[in-house]
Amino acid sequence: MISVSPARLAALMDRERRRFAAERPKSKALFSRAQSSLLEGVPMNWMVKWAGPFPLFVEEAQGAHFVDVDGHRYVDFCLGDTGSMLGHSPAPVADAIARQVRRGITFMLPTEDSIGVGEELARRFGLPYWQFAMTATDANRFVIRLCRAITGRPLILAFNGCYHGSVDETMAVLKDGRTRAKHSSLGPPVDPALTTRLVEFNDLEALEAALAPGDVACVLAEPAMTNVGIILPDPGYHEALRDLTRRTGTLLVIDETHTICTGPRGYTGAFGLEPDLLTIGKPIASGLPAAAYGISQGVADLIHARTNVQDSDVSGIGGTLSGNALAMAAMRATLRSVMTPEAYARMIPLATRFAEGVRGVIGKAGLPWHVVQLGNRVEYQFRATPPRNGAEAEAAMNYDLDAFLHLHAMNRGILMTPFHNMALVAPDTTTEDVDLHTRVFEESVADLLGREDPGR
Repeated sequence: MISVSPARLAALMDRERRRFAAERPKSKALFSRAQSSLLEGVPMNWMVKWAGPFPLFVEEAQGAHFVDVDGHRYVDFCLGDTGSMLGHSPAPVADAIARQVRRGITFMLPTEDSIGVGEELARRFGLPYWQFAMTATDANRFVIRLCRAITGRPLILAFNGCYHGSVDETMAVLKDGRTRAKHSSLGPPVDPALTTRLVEFNDLEALEAALAPGDVACVLAEPAMTNVGIILPDPGYHEALRDLTRRTGTLLVIDETHTICTGPRGYTGAFGLEPDLLTIGKPIASGLPAAAYGISQGVADLIHARTNVQDSDVSGIGGTLSGNALAMAAMRATLRSVMTPEAYARMIPLATRFAEGVRGVIGKAGLPWHVVQLGNRVEYQFRATPPRNGAEAEAAMNYDLDAFLHLHAMNRGILMTPFHNMALVAPDTTTEDVDLHTRVFEESVADLLGREDPGR
């Protein structure tokens, strides 16, 4: 196997950082100005985690491309880390937002759009009842509260390496067989071992043992893990997961926020999953803050039996802006006109082309890396075979190598998802965009290996 020299990587990174700074004086000036009013110079802390010496500042975006304030045009394979997975400002959604914003943004009252959204989500995912939130984090929080309330159980079960937004219960890691707070978790309110039981994905024996005591209210799971690289379930895993949760009286929550990349009905619809509850956010309103959670008939009956109207505004579930008229209009337009079978029929073959291009470069160079695809989502990782769980995926991570590949791509007009080597393909992405990435990726590999031709 071929390895990459750390010294060469450091030299290449220095070259790319100097090029990035020299070619983006306006972004640099805005970042400098921002230091006096924004913490760390950015509106949200994780925006500091970019490979360049400062973040890009965006001027405008449309479809699968955006332009920064210095006039550089980029092919966007990040797409707001799924928030704009269906492209930036799709016309039907932009038109719906423009119409609604003139008629009122939020009322704390329903509009007809909310019914249309609920009916369409029920059709797609097979769960009859729906509620709305501002983010998938909120949807997951609300669902966890509901599950604890109706089961009377204190714990939730999640998977090592998972990501469900900033939900406190999932800001945890499995270390030496114990659930502990992530080292990155700022000010955890309690020891996560008091709220959460973690196991590795695809480990049925550990899952069965964790559910056996009967104290877990729900399993919160992405049907395929996506935040430590794409980790696909083993054959039969979901059938066993559903059987174990039913036998132990544990509710099953499927988080489709990222795995909606699988198809217009998500992984749930594509593979016939039967969750008790389902959460989804990010792309469901084409990037406008909005999320939803679906509820089975059985769970709805239990909720009705255990809640009352008098406490509904102070239950810890909901928010003043949840289900607002603007979000409902955007969500309805997205579901009706953008998140369609036709869009996926275009996106997924292009994602396959992307994966094949990357796979070809890796194979030609003899690198011990691999590529995984899930719908219109593609990721390459620094290990020879796909990981089966979070521990394997995290062991293969290389922050410095990630940073170089991202910065090299940005300097050549391509934006990848900044926290890992993930690409999303939008309906407006072209074959030329995909092939540009393949050429740029091949060039980056040649640089890393010190070859003019990475296969030589």
